[in-house]
Amino acid sequence: MIGKIKNFNFKSLLILNTFALLVTSYFFNNFILLGVYLLFFFISLFTTKNGLKIIKKLKLLQNIRTEGPANHFKKSDTPTMGGIFMMVPFLIFLLIITINLSSLKLFLLLLSIFGFFTTGFLDDYLSIKNKENTGLKTKEKFAIQSIISIIFILLAYEKNLIDPLITVSSSWGINTNIFILPISFLVLVGISNSVNLTDGLDGLAAGCSGIVFYGLGTEILMKGQQELFIFSVLCYSMSGICLGFLKYNSYPAKIFMGDTGSLSIGAILGSIALLTNSVFTLSIFSGIFIIESLSVMIQVSFFKITKKLFHKGKRIFLMAPLHHHYELKGVEEKKIVEDFWIINILLVILGIVLKINL
Repeated sequence: MIGKIKNFNFKSLLILNTFALLVTSYFFNNFILLGVYLLFFFISLFTTKNGLKIIKKLKLLQNIRTEGPANHFKKSDTPTMGGIFMMVPFLIFLLIITINLSSLKLFLLLLSIFGFFTTGFLDDYLSIKNKENTGLKTKEKFAIQSIISIIFILLAYEKNLIDPLITVSSSWGINTNIFILPISFLVLVGISNSVNLTDGLDGLAAGCSGIVFYGLGTEILMKGQQELFIFSVLCYSMSGICLGFLKYNSYPAKIFMGDTGSLSIGAILGSIALLTNSVFTLSIFSGIFIIESLSVMIQVSFFKITKKLFHKGKRIFLMAPLHHHYELKGVEEKKIVEDFWIINILLVILGIVLKINL
């Protein structure tokens, strides 16, 4: 873990992200970008603060899974489903833009996000109603995500809105041909579930998402395509929303986003990356999400294989996802989150540098 950097907290991340957006706005001579980011940051602060009161009144409280780290039981009864107050302002904004621009790309984006938002909402609601940490069963959730993703991908592919040539740089790319369909499915469902898995520590998913949205918005701007400008605006608005929510979600969290937020965030990232041909760069920016997801896949696979071979399952990590492994090793939750934020910032810098130099 990163030991020399101390006290890289919410305020540090907010200042750094805002400064980065200020520089980006200056470089591209368009301060609308900074304005949108700040507007949605304050909207998110307002909706989360007031939404927290509503959630407490309705007693929409988190249930902690018994198989998780023991120190997480103190988080039981923390208000959850905060993703509602993140996503509703964004969905209204996207709906207004879609109606005004009459854009098929934006309509499909709205369709995808709303589908994942509804799925997350249903999962959270059933979890609270059943007083368990799980709402929808894994197979049920995956089936719904798959249906939404397939509809989005097929419609976008039919209208040539998804490019089979995955751009690596301005000079070359990877022609995937028909394989862009399963790749698109993997991106959309994979990123959505990866953000969901990362949302296990206070402020981890929200902070990393704010960073990734900044990176994705900047990468899209660097393409220099006017028709894609609106997607940068949407990314920067989500960066502001995530950091506004982080004010109340950072350690110790006063509210959790729930699947309502995490599944939606992943859907936005995946859908925008597919519609703007930013899949390669997103895979770098989202390194934390991907590693978290891979740690679960490796853990489960290794356990099943060793159980079959030796009649006793063995584990590589103390617990998966990876952030729980570090928790059980004795690293403080706040420190893990802040270190992951820093790594994510470095990944965004790496992605942008590669974009410039490749």
